[in-house]
Amino acid sequence: MMKKRQVIVKRTDGSSNRNSSSSTSSSAVRSLVRYGECQKNHAANIGGYAVDGCTEFLANGEEGSNGALTCAACGCHRNFHRREVETEVVCEYFPPNA
Repeated sequence: MMKKRQVIVKRTDGSSNRNSSSSTSSSAVRSLVRYGECQKNHAANIGGYAVDGCTEFLANGEEGSNGALTCAACGCHRNFHRREVETEVVCEYFPPNA
């Protein structure tokens, strides 16, 4: 399930450069990716279903290394862990001067 959060910032000071007869807006999108519990089926080869109980991905190395994609807790690849994406949208609106 993807969560979406919207933050609207209204700037009230006169420090921005804008045309007094029109309004402008800008937005930025930031995403945070987190990997939750391991969903690898360890009993698939015998026709069963069993997961190891690992509740969160912990990288086995620094970002950019081979160990960054292996979980230190369960030894599985990061793709076996549930991917959670949190998106934050930040909007700025500059109303016209009255």
